[in-house]
Amino acid sequence: MTRAVVICPGRGTYNKTELGVLSRQHRDKASMFARFDEIRARAGQEKLVNLDAAEHYSIARHTRGDNASALIYAASYADFLSLKDLEIIAVTGNSMGWYTALACGGALSAENGFTVVNTMGTLMQEALIGGQLVYPVVDNDWRSDTTKRAAVEDLIADINSRPGRELGLSIDLGGMLVLAGNAEGLDDFTKVAAPIDQFPLRLANHAAFHTALQAPVSTRGRRELSVELFTQPEIPLVDGRGTIWWPGAATDTNALWDYTFGHQVTESYDFTRAITVAAREFAPDLFIITGPGTTLGGAVAQSLIQANWRGMGSKTDFQSLQTDTPFLISMGRDDQRGLVT
Repeated sequence: MTRAVVICPGRGTYNKTELGVLSRQHRDKASMFARFDEIRARAGQEKLVNLDAAEHYSIARHTRGDNASALIYAASYADFLSLKDLEIIAVTGNSMGWYTALACGGALSAENGFTVVNTMGTLMQEALIGGQLVYPVVDNDWRSDTTKRAAVEDLIADINSRPGRELGLSIDLGGMLVLAGNAEGLDDFTKVAAPIDQFPLRLANHAAFHTALQAPVSTRGRRELSVELFTQPEIPLVDGRGTIWWPGAATDTNALWDYTFGHQVTESYDFTRAITVAAREFAPDLFIITGPGTTLGGAVAQSLIQANWRGMGSKTDFQSLQTDTPFLISMGRDDQRGLVT
């Protein structure tokens, strides 16, 4: 049987083209979505089915943390349930996708996973501390540019040393660095960093995820989400440090809870490391990115190139291997979805 690593996406993946995805692709999951909406209703929040069925996509409405996180989890987890004839050997995710990965891996039930995502998304939205931007550190052929990365790291350190400025690495995302900080720190970086196409790119409705600025959110998350929500995983989980959480009573659920609402919230998330570990430790036949959206594929490919997986050293190498025998499947793409469902 084909062996696969599943990768769950984070924020920013439910966009205009994804509007209506729950009803288009997951009519058979209506009862599960209804259970999720019961959780939303108890919190006085708009139903997912109404958000997904909106006549128009709205940045103000659909990218809010309390709405976007819930929509992404619902679509992503439903995609996971749709996988067929595969041996899922590990699960990982990017940023918020870690919460979805916990549910896919069995450490959280479907409803408990939704509760975690919905609660943390709501807390982030209520606090809305700081923001994020994205900046590339690879060349046009997706090869690591160590000089460019070092220059960016030096600039971050310089800005962070200035009075009233806070800036740091939020996510190591393949060929991109996601930076987070307060408005002053982000503004300084935007003014000084060399423009590359549309970058530096500020992300709408994104807080300073994975930095110490989120300490208040971490504290509230720990208070509102108990360790009793967690159980032993059924599938190995690779977290944002590259640490593997093994099933079969090997995982300390207290430690898993502590990581999820501690380090995972307030420290940098190394997605590149997570993909590298998943590739080298589990040697899958396929990497499957659940929906919604298709924006994470490049970061996964770039991470595999950095890991020199299957001898890949560039975008050209990746495209050649992918054309011969597709090994990176994005469920948000209609031409690839049918290969795994």
